[in-house]
Amino acid sequence: MEGPLLQTFNGTTLIKGQPTQIERVEIYGQVYSISRGVLTTLKLEHEWYEDVRDPFAVIDALNHSINVKPDIFTFWQRVPELEPKYDLYSEWESVAALPIESFDHWFTKQISSRMRSQIRKAQKDGVEVRQCSYDDDFVRGMTEIFNEAPIRQGRKFWHYGKDFETIKRQFSKYLFREEMIGAYFQGEMIGFMMLGHAGNYAVTGQIISKIEHRDKATNNVLISKAVEVCEKRGLPYLVYLHWTNDSLAEFKRRCGFVETRVPRYFVPLTRRGALALKAGVHKGLIVAIPDRIKAPLKKLRKFWFEKTGNFRS
Repeated sequence: MEGPLLQTFNGTTLIKGQPTQIERVEIYGQVYSISRGVLTTLKLEHEWYEDVRDPFAVIDALNHSINVKPDIFTFWQRVPELEPKYDLYSEWESVAALPIESFDHWFTKQISSRMRSQIRKAQKDGVEVRQCSYDDDFVRGMTEIFNEAPIRQGRKFWHYGKDFETIKRQFSKYLFREEMIGAYFQGEMIGFMMLGHAGNYAVTGQIISKIEHRDKATNNVLISKAVEVCEKRGLPYLVYLHWTNDSLAEFKRRCGFVETRVPRYFVPLTRRGALALKAGVHKGLIVAIPDRIKAPLKKLRKFWFEKTGNFRS
């Protein structure tokens, strides 16, 4: 007896700032992305925003499919479900999560006195932060910020060089679940955040500010406004994507985010997938490289970009 025919289709998404065609498949009303390479991996396309409703039904459909045969099916449990619910192989994955009781509790108990002083100083100096509409004025502010510098945090900045129309089009796709927050100084937008609503929590999308105004703690006041929005909407967590061992982790820590481990499941569906899981390369070869090797390579990359100005190759 033949299994189900899972129809694949292509769609466009931004990967490293560039529109990229990805292969997708819909299973029981949810859209999954397919990543092909040495291993073929399948996962929920918008996993920050939704949960796999029935993982075992998906596994069964894939096992019996006649045309979609990924080596690995992977999914995770989102905050606040931190304990593994399924009897499947899992590994811990770290996200940066900020538990929210109230804005006052965050401001007085969860952040440092230094950050409190920086936020107060920014307000005193005239930095205004507010919820905004995604209109032409907002997009013009985005365009100026994106094109301020080709290098950010030691790497090529993905959105540098894009014009107004490109930015307006590329960032309008998920407005149905995002809220705009802008930071302004003397009428100039000096930073913004696209705050996504993910059901159990809010998630920081794009958050960026002008290097020229780095003395104004712009990202700090953007986070403070995001906490206000979460309290107003009754969201118990603000999530700042993955927890990483870099300078951004220190910023997250100062803002009250903590490393929060959630289970990620890896289900091998082919012999190749099972061998990759056993060898520890199921996340890809780059992920398998130890941090002690990757860290100096990142420093070398930063030095190369800054020394040569080789921003676009």
